[in-house]
Parts: sequence; structure tokens; C-alpha cells
Amino acid sequence: MNDNIIKIKRALISVFDKTDIVKLAKSLTELGIEIVSTGGTARLLVDNNIEVTQIDEITKFPEVLGGRVKTLHPNIYAGLLSRLNNSDDKETIKEFNIEEFDLVVVNLYPFQKIVETTEDVAEIIENIDIGGPSMIRASAKNYPRVSVITHTGAYDDLVRKLKKNGGLTLSKRMSLAAEAFKLTNNYDKIISNWFENYLNPGQHSRSSNKIISEKKLRYGENPHQSGGLQINSKSGLGSIEQLQGKELSYNNINDIDAALQLIDDFKKDSPTFAIIKHANPCGVAQKDTLVASYIDALSCDPTSAFGGILIANVTIDADTAAEIVKIFSEVVIAPGFTDDALKVLSDKQNLRVIKFNIINNEKSDNKILKSVYGGYLVQDRDQFIIDKSELKTVTSNKPNSEQMKDLIFAFKVVKHVKSNAIVYVKNMKTIGIGAGQTSRVDSSKIAIQKFHENINDEKQKTGCVIASDAFFPFSDGLDEAIKFGASAVIQPGGSIRDKEVIETANNAGLSMVFTGYRHFKH
Repeated sequence: MNDNIIKIKRALISVFDKTDIVKLAKSLTELGIEIVSTGGTARLLVDNNIEVTQIDEITKFPEVLGGRVKTLHPNIYAGLLSRLNNSDDKETIKEFNIEEFDLVVVNLYPFQKIVETTEDVAEIIENIDIGGPSMIRASAKNYPRVSVITHTGAYDDLVRKLKKNGGLTLSKRMSLAAEAFKLTNNYDKIISNWFENYLNPGQHSRSSNKIISEKKLRYGENPHQSGGLQINSKSGLGSIEQLQGKELSYNNINDIDAALQLIDDFKKDSPTFAIIKHANPCGVAQKDTLVASYIDALSCDPTSAFGGILIANVTIDADTAAEIVKIFSEVVIAPGFTDDALKVLSDKQNLRVIKFNIINNEKSDNKILKSVYGGYLVQDRDQFIIDKSELKTVTSNKPNSEQMKDLIFAFKVVKHVKSNAIVYVKNMKTIGIGAGQTSRVDSSKIAIQKFHENINDEKQKTGCVIASDAFFPFSDGLDEAIKFGASAVIQPGGSIRDKEVIETANNAGLSMVFTGYRHFKH
């Protein structure tokens, strides 16, 4: 592909989201680029002493119909669509004295937000953007000559490239065009979905895979990867509201997803706090007060908790907030925050504070889709909820009531740890977590190592329980737990060597229960 650069001399700017638009326009002006703008965008730029050509100076026609018609004019679209090195086009724009645009900066009316905040049909219809998508599509179609910018996160990169080269390469213009068509396609889907749901209420379930909102992220898992977020439900990630802090990153959102899925299994329980790092829990605790739950969750692995994602199943109060701000965290999530808690958290301006609807946090789709080379893997979501009445004690000793509470708690946690997963629990708090090892024995050893590094209190390990996400294929994994001082085990069972493992547990005086459900997580 020929990456010839088209020098940008003239820009058309018309945005609803005016974030950083003044900064961008000043940079463009400093680079000698003429700015043409519309309505409120033009007024904002003029108010900031930026020289602007008003759109009606080009169309020779005022905005009409309450702003419904601003840019829909041949003098604008010929300037967008005239083709590079096309002699007929050149003659036409010369004949009609039309100037070309090299850069278009447009974003759209927030149709999705309006739909979520009102049922007023007239207001909803009025927020269907016409001119914006038209300008975006025209510019994207003509990417061999025109650069189109559709989101605020692209401004800084645009300015850097203009300062260096005066324009954008063909490959970059084509990439921007692809993003633009994706945006308008999704925008039309959202509008179409609204009409369908309005005309046929109740016929489109919340588990629909239709995209209801889409957001471009600064980058993906790593800076060299592009990233974005698509929402197809008003539960889970679709229910979150950011109250303060920096913009969420791809990795933040991935960890928030893991946190929401974990806390969903504890939403009806006593105050529970979990700390997530790289989509793995590194500490979970359930106590009578939330502050005690947080302190105990943190004690499991304070080193890993640094820069983690914090989540609670109840409203965060000031006492808990005061503990939270003592270390660096990326995100704190809860169903609510007291005013005093928000005041405490506001001292950490970059801390992302997220509110979510725990009542509405049910699984939005019972399918999980994972891309693989050449296709997709599809499976049912793991929605198993442990039920004490279905547990099967397979050893001579039966767990007592306190052990049973710890076992159920541990199995809820281990479900959300990357396989192979081992979790040690004592008094409703994790004391060691081993995650993501190819050997179950190694996961157990890591969990024990974490205990010695962070807690190292004999009283807190004696009589602890162990949970495994899958069966023990050999008794060696259980041997580690016995040496550590575990008193009870919970695991799925189902190994051809179950008899050997049960015998090992009996010889050590352990109680062991089978759940019948495995929780591999990859």
C-alpha cells in the first residue's frame, strides 16, 4: 500500500462531545490549518479566540429547522467527496468555486444516553444524528484524500502526526475510515434496536447480542493493540457508573468484569470484599463489617493487591474508604458509597470510583464467546451456585458447621481463580491463593507460600480448609494441604483415583466433600 501523505490545509469540525476540541483547534490553527465549523462548536471556538469560518459562509444558507439542516449542502459534500487526481472532479469544484476539506472531525449526538434517560419519543427522535453520520460516511468513503476523526482519544495522535509530517499516511486514513464506518454502523444498529423495541415491546430479551453502546479505548491489553468496549446489556458492565477518576482502560475493564462476576456470587451474603489483579482474586473476605472484610482481604496478599481492583457487595462507608486510600488501587467498585466515603476517596483524584447495580447484576447472556484462530469457541456461562444440601461428604469425618461455612466460601472463590486453582480459607477469609499453574501441586505450594509471605500466623492456618477447582488426580496435591494443617477439603470429585485421595484424607483425619461440579477457568 502506498503511504503517500496528503497535506492537511482545511478542516471541518462539528462535534457534540466538545472534550479537548478547543485544544485541538488551537493546535490546528498554529499549524496553519483553516477551520470551518458549525453551530455550538463554532461558537465555542470563537469564544476561545480561535479563527473560524462559519458553515453558512460556505453554504450561503442559514441553519434551518432548529438546527436539523446545517451541513447538508453541495458546497460541503463536494468538498468532502471530490476525488484525488480526478480531473472531472477538479473541473467541477473549480467551476462552482468549492474548496476541498482534507480533515473532518465529527462525533455524534449521544442517542444511547438519551434512550437510557427518557421515554419521550419526540426527544429521542430529535437526538438521531443526520448530518454527523453523513459527513463521517462521506469522508470515510473518500479516505484516499480525506482524514476523518470520530473520537476525542485520537486528537493527540493526530496533532503529533501533523507536526511531524503535515498530514496522515494512506494506511492511517484507511484505518480511520474503517473506524468511522464501524461507528456509523453501530450507531444505526442502536437506533434500529430502539425502533424494534418500541414497536415490539418485550420481544427482545436482555440476553440479546445486539450492541447497545460502543466505546473506543486508548488501546487494548498492550499499547500496540487497539481496544474498545461493546455493551449489549444494562446489567454487569452495562450497569456501571463512574463517579470519579481517570478514564477506564482495557485492563481495568477486564478486571472489573472479573470482579463483578465474583461478587455476583456473594450479592446476598454478609459484607464481602474482594481484591482483583489481572482478573484473579488475590484476597477475599466476609465479615460482620465491611471495613473488617477489606482489612482481611488485603492481608491475604498485600503485595499483589497494590494497583488492584477493589469490589464490595454493600455500600462503602467512610471507615472502609479511609483504609482503602492507604494504598494505591486502580479502581474501587461498590453498589453505593456514602457521602463521607466519597469525600475520603476524592483525595485520590486518579482513583476510579465505580458504582454498579448489584440487584441488576445478573448474567446478561448465558453464552460465552471466545475468539480462536479461524473461528469462535462458544459455551454456556458457569452459573453454578453451590448448595449445601447437594454436597456429598466422602470421608469418615464430616465437616462441622464452621468448616462447612469456610468450605462453601472457599469454593465460591476458587470458581473465579484461573486454573489450576487452589484456595485456602480460615474464618471466612482467604489466607492463600494459588492460581494459573499447570500443576495442581504447584498451585497448592504457591498458595502456601503466599500465606507464609503475608500472614504467617499459626493460629490462622490451623484448621483451615482447602478448595480445588477440579479433582485431585493424585493424592500428592492433598499431601501439601495435610502438611500445611488443613482440616477439610472441598473439590468436584470425579477422578479415577478418588478412592486413593479419599483414603489419604481419612488417614490424615480430614473431612472432604464433593460438589460434582468442576470450575476450570482459562
